[in-house]
Amino acid sequence: MQSNRLYKKMSNNITTTELLRTSQSWDGAALPAYPAGKPELIIKRLDFPVGAKTEWHHHPVLNYGIVQQGELTIVCQDGREKTFREGEALVEVIGTVHRGENRGTKPVILNMFYFSTPGEEITIRHPELD
Repeated sequence: MQSNRLYKKMSNNITTTELLRTSQSWDGAALPAYPAGKPELIIKRLDFPVGAKTEWHHHPVLNYGIVQQGELTIVCQDGREKTFREGEALVEVIGTVHRGENRGTKPVILNMFYFSTPGEEITIRHPELD
């Protein structure tokens, strides 16, 4: 179940906005269980110039993010795709080969949050597919 943009007014005129609540990735697949062991949380900012594409890759760990600027299209190797616009949150596919593309007219700024364990790879690249 997903929810978007629930607003709640808090004390001192501070407002919180729930951008997303889900147990599925953007393609509808159920998220896997958390890994056992000590957690390691990683936050990355990705900057995509206009026309930029990542390499084909997959993530073995849970991750989600928010598009701070621009429009990012996630394309799976099997042809499925979805575009996320400025202000939208996304839960990335796990174990599915995909890439990100900036097909828009301005740079994309994407903040991603990864849930891992120390020493675990968060992104596995597939240069043979490029």
